[in-house]
Amino acid sequence: MKNIISELQWRGLVHDIMPGTEEQLLKEMTTTYIGFDPTSDSLHIGSLVPIILLVHLKNFGHKPIALVGGATGMIGDPSGKSDERNLLDEATLNHNVEGIKSVLSRFLDFNSNEINAPVLVNNYDWMKNLSFINFARDVGKRITVNYMMAKDSVKKRLSGEGEGMSFTEFTYQLIQGYDFYHLHKEYNCLLQMGGSDQWGNITTGTELVRRMNVGEEAKAYAMTCPLITKADGSKFGKSEGGNVWLTADKTSVYKFYQFWLNTTDVDAEKYIKIFTFLDAATIDALIEEHKTAPHLRALQRKLAEELTVFVHSKEDLENAIKASNILFGNSTSDDLKQLGEATFLDVFDGVPQAEISRTEIEAGIDIVTVLNEKTGFMKSNGEARRALTANSISVNKEKVAEDFVLSTKDLINNQFVLLQSGKKNYFVVRVV
Repeated sequence: MKNIISELQWRGLVHDIMPGTEEQLLKEMTTTYIGFDPTSDSLHIGSLVPIILLVHLKNFGHKPIALVGGATGMIGDPSGKSDERNLLDEATLNHNVEGIKSVLSRFLDFNSNEINAPVLVNNYDWMKNLSFINFARDVGKRITVNYMMAKDSVKKRLSGEGEGMSFTEFTYQLIQGYDFYHLHKEYNCLLQMGGSDQWGNITTGTELVRRMNVGEEAKAYAMTCPLITKADGSKFGKSEGGNVWLTADKTSVYKFYQFWLNTTDVDAEKYIKIFTFLDAATIDALIEEHKTAPHLRALQRKLAEELTVFVHSKEDLENAIKASNILFGNSTSDDLKQLGEATFLDVFDGVPQAEISRTEIEAGIDIVTVLNEKTGFMKSNGEARRALTANSISVNKEKVAEDFVLSTKDLINNQFVLLQSGKKNYFVVRVV
């Protein structure tokens, strides 16, 4: 087997690793699982690292299992949390589980016939028929309270301010540990991976496997990756508008592309190793190219391209680049008219807007009236005429003169008109 651990190490994807894990992965195809909590019906880019780990496992000949926590999601993982989570109702939880399954299926082919084909499981399937008495007797008996209390996720909650930790959350690590035991028994799963905040939960699982089995059957391993941070210390995965999601209905492809394009130089150098599958030679060459001409942002462009294709598609990338060129390149009226409504609004997010009735547009309005009276883009008719005489006014990226009349043929998506003065001053007319 190729050494996946050395690959993950140079990419900066190894934080803690249990002794014997690397040797196991070198010895044979190893079934490995990572869990995803259904706190929403989608995943944001904070979940990209575990997804990428599963893809690396598959590419290196190992068998990945993606677990969606239909059962654990009913409780909520206390790791890294200072307060108790709000519990989701069953309908919301089921909806979220299906949404996450859909997202994961875009990265891993769960219908493959390969020997190391990825597997998708929901822990609710084996937890739903397990009674509390049986769980307490067969599982709870194996792990001492002393062991559970020593975990950071528990200690921090008990020693910090607030209301402490409920019995429900206290049992979380046991339930996650039982997941590992079940997958170990049913799929011969020997390794669990996750973020560094999961080390306590994961090692509880390895301990449970050891105590509920004997001999060779008691083998289980653990590995975590670092929690991704930004160089300035701010939280990774957040933009001004909130989380950056992996589905276009929550974060448009254009905004997703822009998030990576706007990464700082320091972060881009780190992220291109973590979030892409480019080899070391290619990445080193890109870093050198970027150092030679940082203003061209070669690292950021490559990062944005690779991630947009990976998460969305090549066609989506091309559309995102077109949308970016609307603001920063030599785009045309036809380019504008190819933008969907959502992308158009994303591109011109924050640009001043005004409304004009469809009746007036259908009748035709002279450009001077549009610029001043109807929108206030210009302070007076005189200012509008001077700007038009100076050839500094564009409608949908095309220069216009004082005799121009705005009509329905100029509408983008049958409802927008883009006014522009000079190079950087934009104004959106919305037809209602």
